[in-house]
Amino acid sequence: MEKVVLVTGANSGIGLALCERLLTKDFQLRLCLACRNMQRAEAARSALLNSHTSARVDLLHLDVGSVQSVLNAVKEIKSRYSRIDFLYLNAGIMPNPAVDLKAFCKGLFSRNVVNMFATAQGLLTQQDRLNSDGLQEVFATNLFGHFLLIRELEPLLCQPDHTSRVVWTSSSNASRSAFSIEDIEHKNGTEPYSSSKYASDMLSLALNRHKNNQGLFSSVTCPGLVMTNLTYGILPSFFWTLIMPIMWIIRIFTNTFTLTPYNGAEALYWLFLQKPESLDPRAKYHSLTSGLGTNYTEPRQMGIDEELSEELFSKLLELEREVRRKLSKSNADNEAYQRYISDVE
Repeated sequence: MEKVVLVTGANSGIGLALCERLLTKDFQLRLCLACRNMQRAEAARSALLNSHTSARVDLLHLDVGSVQSVLNAVKEIKSRYSRIDFLYLNAGIMPNPAVDLKAFCKGLFSRNVVNMFATAQGLLTQQDRLNSDGLQEVFATNLFGHFLLIRELEPLLCQPDHTSRVVWTSSSNASRSAFSIEDIEHKNGTEPYSSSKYASDMLSLALNRHKNNQGLFSSVTCPGLVMTNLTYGILPSFFWTLIMPIMWIIRIFTNTFTLTPYNGAEALYWLFLQKPESLDPRAKYHSLTSGLGTNYTEPRQMGIDEELSEELFSKLLELEREVRRKLSKSNADNEAYQRYISDVE
């Protein structure tokens, strides 16, 4: 039976590499690239079809950082598909990343250099902002938009005698210290990316508690250190030119330096092949690459507090209700205004 696979953020990087890997194995797939930039999405689709001429590849406009865009996309999805087998939540942003250069240079010549490159913990800060929905942009894009997408697609994901999968692209940068349950949007911090990724780890655990009995299973992955557009934005280009030879040398001695999107998509691809009942809901599945270039996947325990993850789930449900009320009122006001204009004319 043909499997329906939807991938957010599929026009480049790890998302596109995953699509290529899935099509290369000639699975019976109907692949949907859900992207914000449709011009880039069309280019990605053309590239995939050039290599796989008989593939079924659809495009969907989706900006997970916009509530209205998510709701519009869901209407389109429901009109196209009767079910969703795999939902890869890969889209994410890290706006205006800045590096503590003093800490970076100190770490570069220390025994902590590998961990520093692999996680960037304590080195990266970002300048977040409010989006058009009044939510923090990183939180909305990396977490809440995907949460809303899952909620809206439950009729296609949770069906009798059907198993569906949700797979998150998380990060080793996910940090408990960056997250606060009192400030889930990270309005008052400087590490919104790290906070949002830790929140996605917790949300995955909560989804498994609430939805496994309905046939929906959630997993979390870490792609390792991958060179993508997001990564290249962290440091000036001349820095990457200087340190890339060092990184390739370090890669010989550490398996977390996957470096290429193809390698980084290893865990995402591996999970496609697994039976969900065999997976550990408390594990993060890491893409790893040996010094000889062999890719493999390794589960590592996340150490997530179940009570905290349940509290986050409740807060997201509450925020969802609040956002829906605001959107409903805004739409009603717009309709009233349009009727007024029509009457005046």
